[in-house]
Amino acid sequence: MRNILKLFAAIAVLAIAFPGAVLAADDGHGTEIEAQDWSFAPPFGHFDRAQLQRGYKVYQFVCANCHGMKLLSYRNLGEPGGPQFSEAAVEALASQAQITDGPDDMGKMFQRPGKPSDRFRSPYPNDQASRAANGGALPPDLSVMAKAREGGPDYLYALMTGYGEVPEDMKMTKGMHYNTAFPGHQIAMPNPLSEGVVEYTDGTEPTIKNYAKDVSAFMMWAAEPKLEERYKIGARIMIFLIVFAVIMYLSNIAVWSRVHKKDHAAKTET
Repeated sequence: MRNILKLFAAIAVLAIAFPGAVLAADDGHGTEIEAQDWSFAPPFGHFDRAQLQRGYKVYQFVCANCHGMKLLSYRNLGEPGGPQFSEAAVEALASQAQITDGPDDMGKMFQRPGKPSDRFRSPYPNDQASRAANGGALPPDLSVMAKAREGGPDYLYALMTGYGEVPEDMKMTKGMHYNTAFPGHQIAMPNPLSEGVVEYTDGTEPTIKNYAKDVSAFMMWAAEPKLEERYKIGARIMIFLIVFAVIMYLSNIAVWSRVHKKDHAAKTET
């Protein structure tokens, strides 16, 4: 029983002391992903609402030009655990998108302003149109990108801040761009960020690093919107297990102490 208590204590200490156990990932191509300081790091992290709102703004004005987020609806932006835009703000953000709907009474499709219940508008009607507009490359959907790539938000941040000059000893394929974080260091996507490309209204400095961190956090929320709730459930389970282990340990002592007393009494009588 003492070993069980030690195990629970060790797990709790490790979870608190090393929330980002995998701080760097090597993809086999000499690429290292540096860990960032995230507010949502386990085991008791939470999303920064202001950061998520800024991250959505970066996605809206930069990423959404090529990438979709088809698993999200505009109403998700106002739900607990997320950016928590007001109801009026969600309606305004949704209305900025032109959604293809129909058919109408004449059997034709038409465009209308978006509604909170609509999915995020995709920049292209289909994959073929997307490839045609991007030189044959297909920009991936970003709905679960933060969970689909090893390193998660750390990788996304490193990717967006990893553009640089091509080393003299490296031969680049035509149409590719050098990136220190991308496997092989050649990526079809050009550098999407530049200083001041998105205006922040809350006093946050509009730098590439802040853009990258904010939109990476937003994509982490998009991929795992129930993260805070999961952390809370996990904490409750850990507390229950620790309390249960203590109760079992004390019960073990109480039961065996009576057995030892009986054995001692029997030996004394003989």
